[in-house]
Amino acid sequence: MKTLIKEIDVNKPDKDLIAVFASMLASGKTVIFPTETVYGLGANALDEEAAAKIYQAKGRPSDNPLLVHVADKEDVYDLVENIDNRAKLLMDRFWPGPLTIVFKKKDIIPDRTSGGLDTVAIRMPSDQVARNLIRQAGVPIAAPSANISGRPSPTKPEHIIRDMDGRVDGILVGGSCNYGVESTIVDLSGDVAMVLRPGSITLEMLGEVLGQVNLDPSLKNKDDNIRAKAPGMKYKHYSPQAQVYIVRAGDQEDFARRVDELCLDNAKKGLKTGVLTRSSDQHPYQAQVFDLGESDAEVAKNLFDSLISLDRESIDIAYVPYFEEKGLGVAIMNRLKKAAAYRII
Repeated sequence: MKTLIKEIDVNKPDKDLIAVFASMLASGKTVIFPTETVYGLGANALDEEAAAKIYQAKGRPSDNPLLVHVADKEDVYDLVENIDNRAKLLMDRFWPGPLTIVFKKKDIIPDRTSGGLDTVAIRMPSDQVARNLIRQAGVPIAAPSANISGRPSPTKPEHIIRDMDGRVDGILVGGSCNYGVESTIVDLSGDVAMVLRPGSITLEMLGEVLGQVNLDPSLKNKDDNIRAKAPGMKYKHYSPQAQVYIVRAGDQEDFARRVDELCLDNAKKGLKTGVLTRSSDQHPYQAQVFDLGESDAEVAKNLFDSLISLDRESIDIAYVPYFEEKGLGVAIMNRLKKAAAYRII
């Protein structure tokens, strides 16, 4: 497959260039495009054959539902059975932005898009290129992250071009993504709102609007036998080729001491070691260090790029500290646990 690759200025988007890729989407083709979270691999959400191309390009299991993107809030009414008051409050507070809401779907959403579920996960991105692309396409766009299934999500142009050139019809190249982790997904089908995938819209932020909000219990384990209600809930995710271990340490000094011992042992085995850590960690590790930034927001933005860099640098084993599971730290640890296949030492 010959992939059309074009670069767009995200600050001054070329309307004619967007129109070219929007036409591709409207005609049933696949297009990778930037969003504020990660790059998405898009196709017409209402076209079963187009949606099937997403699964094929990613090597994605067919029961893993696709997330649907809309350009405007009003577009949701054509796709779902009901929008209750809680959903309206969330849409008013967080849309456009990195929040996805699970609704009961209308029949217009094909089973291929919903992963065979009677629900559909929808969000309205804040990225102007993404919204203009969707609006010009004239259809809602199904778009999971634009990576090979199971690998870290792409947040920079070089990530998508290396892995997806030749697997999709078009790639619209923007800059680096602002948030770096996928959107928060919240399910409102029960009496209490349930977060199915944590993201930049934290439980605390949701709680300010809705009151009680819970984290789906299935996120606390690695059971792939669950029926996934939303993308990213099952199967191996975010994983580089390198083996990643999360080190639960008492403090920074304890983390450094334990990692030093592990690095020494790895060196004896001829293994190349990497350490992913905050900028303030200036310990002289006998390993290649990958700077995640200092704040949780910086860590989230740099996380997937650092995981992808492990393979680019031929790292065999990597260590990362256990982040406090509070605020954005919940999303960071969700991604890290999956990347590490729940290897916590």
